[in-house]
This record gives sequence, structure tokens and C-alpha cells, in this order.
Amino acid sequence: MIYLDHAATTPPRPEALRAMWPFLTTEFGNPSSHHEVGEAARAGLTAARCAIADTLEVRPEELIFTSGGTEADNLAVKGIALGAACGGRSARVVTTPLEHSAVSESTAYLDRFHAIGTDRLTCDGTGLVDPEELDALLRPGTALVSVQAANNEVGTVQDLRALSAVCRRHGVALHTDAVQAAGQLDIRPSVLGVDALSLSAHKLGAPRGIGLLWLRSSLPVEPVIHGGGQQRGRRSGSEDVAGAVALATALVSAESERASTAERMTRLRDGFIGRVLATVPGARLTGHPTRRLPGNASFTIDGVNGETVLIELERRGIICSSGSACAAGSQDPSPVLIAMGVGENLARTALRFSLGRETTDADLAAAAGALAAVVEVLRS
Repeated sequence: MIYLDHAATTPPRPEALRAMWPFLTTEFGNPSSHHEVGEAARAGLTAARCAIADTLEVRPEELIFTSGGTEADNLAVKGIALGAACGGRSARVVTTPLEHSAVSESTAYLDRFHAIGTDRLTCDGTGLVDPEELDALLRPGTALVSVQAANNEVGTVQDLRALSAVCRRHGVALHTDAVQAAGQLDIRPSVLGVDALSLSAHKLGAPRGIGLLWLRSSLPVEPVIHGGGQQRGRRSGSEDVAGAVALATALVSAESERASTAERMTRLRDGFIGRVLATVPGARLTGHPTRRLPGNASFTIDGVNGETVLIELERRGIICSSGSACAAGSQDPSPVLIAMGVGENLARTALRFSLGRETTDADLAAAAGALAAVVEVLRS
């Protein structure tokens, strides 16, 4: 099997599994308990928090552990908007049609139940948004702008620094969903210029079920999960110490390898894109040709059905996807591709190949050959 769906999830790193194991066995305590078993767990949680803070160059107390990237996005979008709307003040959110459903569904919730409306930026045919359009959209009462660092389907990388400069001029907070970017791009908030940032462990080589929101300490946030007041009252619930330790370990490892891994994956990606475009008639690259994630190669292929191609590729041992794993099985065309101006029929042919740190050129040569053969068979 050749696994080319790392954007959906990554294989766990051995060091992350080793690091979390004691907190699933001997150090099993609740970090809120005031006895030696709880204190051992709390020490592990504190060490994980500090390791992540050092890596991201932020304050440990600004980190909020969540159940994953989806919850982190929910807390950022709902929490910041509701925090700004406290006391009956009007508030609005600005986002894009390219966002993960965790963001788009959160804005829909705010509109339905809290009368907090959403303004949406447009994008060009490569998936980039325009800072000048953002400047025109911002108005008094805008509480938050939420823009992905990199798109999970087509891999386009946004110019967050330029968007951040616009937000700063207007005094508006900027959140980014960096779930896909982590491990491939420099996601330090000081580099991106953002005020809130979401991460997910299983895109970095740690198990599913743990995520992270970094939130600038000056930002008020209304919690969306209430209970025992853990994590400074911003996210209640007994913390998943083992998951936090695994996330910290995976993030530190990924960051230490990031420059060399990104360079290698970019070279492999470009070679794979060239093979596909040269050998598969009707194949078109989606997303930006250069401002894209090192590990993302996404295409539409005129005249075939994307889901059928996936099935035939899997029969040949090639695992990839048609887009976001969260929308797998849907018969609707990708909203991301539609927003980029791709027609509905062509959008249904979409394929996404996402590389990992262990992907080889031989893997990609085999995948390109299998794709060309499948498309030829289907067309005939």
C-alpha cells in the first residue's frame, strides 16, 4: 500500500506513542487532584504545555488543550465573537468560502442563535484572498477575521502577514486554522501575525482526540464548554494528559525536521505534479502553482468521476482522497472548488494526493502510473 492521504491523518510517530504511554498507565492521575498521583499527571501536563509554548514562542498560559482541531476552531470563532458581543454590543465575523466546516458551521451558528453575522471574502481561481478586499469589508463592530493558513483541499497558502497588517489597522483580531500548515510551514504566531491559532495532533504524528488553541492573552473569550473551570476557565473538563504529551512530542519533532522535510516534499511534489500533467490527459492542477503546501498535489481530471478513480486506485494499492476527509462520501461538489470558479461537474472529478515525511519518489512514480492507467481504462 502507498499512503498518500496524510492531509486526512498521519501515521503516529513512535516517539509520541512512547512519551504518552506512562500517562496511560502508571501516571494515570487527574491533573486537578491534590495528591501525588494527580501531581505527577499535572507535572506531565505542565511540561507538555511549556514544550509547546517554547516551540511556538508563546506564553504557556495562552495555550488551551481541546479535543481536536474542530473544537479549537469552534472555541476561537464562537468564543472570540461572543466575548466581543458581551453586554449586547453588536459584532460581526469575516471569513472565507475556503474554510474548514468547523469554521463555517461555527459562523452559521453565531448567525442563527446570536445574530452575529458573517461577511465572506471572495477568492481568485488559485484560492488566494485579497487583503484589499478585507480592508473594504472591515467595519466598526467586526470582532474577528478567521482565515486558514493553508487550505486542506487544494493546499493554497494565504498571505497571513498581509491580512494581519489590515486587521491591525482596524483593531480586529485574526484567527487562523493552521491544522494543515503545522509541520510544513512556520506557524509561530509572531511570524504569521495572528492573534489565535488552531492545531490538531493527528496531522503531526500524534493520536486523534487532542488539539490546541493558542489565544493571545489580551483577547476575551467566552467558553463554549462549561464545567469545572479547568484551563483558566476557558475550556472546562479534565485534561487529556497523555494526549497533550503526545501532541507536544510530535510538534517538537515536526518542527525540528520542518525545514528539511518541507524542502524534500516540495521537490517530490513538483516532480509528481509534472508527471501527472504530462501523462494524464485532461488533468489540471488546482490551487496556487507555487504558494501551496509542500505536501499537497490536487487535481481535477476532465471526463472521469473522482470517487470512481479513488476506488480504482485503491484496488491498485494507492490511497488518496477526493478532498476534505470531513466531507468524504458527500455527493455535493466541493464548496472550495466552486468558490474558486471550478464548474460543478469538473469539481466532482477532484483528487488530492498528500505526501508525508516517509513518502518516496518511487511511491509517487507508482501513483502517477496507476492514475494514468485508471483514467485510460475509465475513459475507454
